[in-house]
Amino acid sequence: MLSRLLHTVALVIAAVALAGCSQFVGDNRHNVPLPKGLVDQMAAIGSSPTEPMMIRVFKESSELEVWKRTHTGRYALLKTYPICKWSGALGPKIQEGDYQSPEGFYDVTPALMNPKSNYFLSFNVGFPNKFDQAWGRTGSYLMIHGDCKSVGCYAMTDDGIKELYAMVRESFRGGNQSVQLQLLPFRMTEANLARHAASPHAPFWRNLKEGADIFDRTLQLPAVDVCEKRYVFNRTGAALLDPNGTCPVAPLSTMAAL
Repeated sequence: MLSRLLHTVALVIAAVALAGCSQFVGDNRHNVPLPKGLVDQMAAIGSSPTEPMMIRVFKESSELEVWKRTHTGRYALLKTYPICKWSGALGPKIQEGDYQSPEGFYDVTPALMNPKSNYFLSFNVGFPNKFDQAWGRTGSYLMIHGDCKSVGCYAMTDDGIKELYAMVRESFRGGNQSVQLQLLPFRMTEANLARHAASPHAPFWRNLKEGADIFDRTLQLPAVDVCEKRYVFNRTGAALLDPNGTCPVAPLSTMAAL
């Protein structure tokens, strides 16, 4: 009996010793700190973990970009990750069960973080947004997550989502209320739009290009709203718009920005 008890104690001591070799004990993956190398990369572009960030997805090339605001007030590209898997085809998500990964402009808020995901870690993209609702589109639990499996989401590797989740978390800890997502079908060039000109989604993609172009030109996030069932950008001073209502005439300063 004594020998069995001593054996059990020895096993417990060994387990504790092994746990001490790991930085984290138990399921604490949502609190894993950013790798020093990534923090150094932020410093190199004049940014830090608590600065605002933006995520851009290019579906066709399976790329996800992380952009960070720098000390200049403009954004700079920090890192590009491969998307392990997305589902469906080029084009927006229309309805629940169509296995389509969404496209459009979305905001991740702290409430959309999912530290206990079945897919390692995840955050919800915020579908359906105001635009989707205006079109009567349906769907739920559309995520950027790990585990390289997709039924309408954007799936990353577990290592990739570990960094992404930590970056979004630290941005929120810096006092930022949201992270803008630009979920795009492809890089929004005229050549790519011409290549897909026959698609029924071509008008929608040209609308997305308006917002993407503002960011590319200014390196600042466009303010996004919806009226006449289309995205509008940088309507400075305007109250929240009716997504199905008439778009107000944009002031000249806003038109210049477009």
